[in-house]
Amino acid sequence: MPTMSRRTRQVVSTIATLAVLLAVWWIQSADDGNEPRGRDDAAPSATPGVDDPTPSARPSRTPSPSSAATPRADDDGIAWVSLADLPPEAVQTVELIEDGGPYPYPGKDGSTFGNFEGVLPDRQRGYYAEYTVETPGLSHRGARRIIAGDGGELYWTEDHYESFERIR
Repeated sequence: MPTMSRRTRQVVSTIATLAVLLAVWWIQSADDGNEPRGRDDAAPSATPGVDDPTPSARPSRTPSPSSAATPRADDDGIAWVSLADLPPEAVQTVELIEDGGPYPYPGKDGSTFGNFEGVLPDRQRGYYAEYTVETPGLSHRGARRIIAGDGGELYWTEDHYESFERIR
């Protein structure tokens, strides 16, 4: 059986080390809040009806007579959502914003939201602040946020800034 030269062993060892480092980096990036877009966790949802596949649990997209006269989007084209239609944790976060805290993630909550995705209306840096909306069952901040503008407007995102709805 042929033996590997010292140079070949060094190359194989370097490649194996790089593969291990890459695997560790990839695993850690999924755990530090940079989780893939979409579901945050494989745990069952604590929000009733979210994971329920029955048709009756799915919200209707047909406007009710009262909502037909209500605009579906603000002047910037961002869809409206009623605070009452958001998860209870979002309602609690809005109440904390109105009360000035205390927030569950000091140092993160109330920090500047940069709008780097460009989904919200373009404003000067520092105009928007972000606040965590806790997700039951997660051990990290999750993807849900309320973004507050200096003009008093509030936006909801449940997919870590990919999409927003304006809260009324």
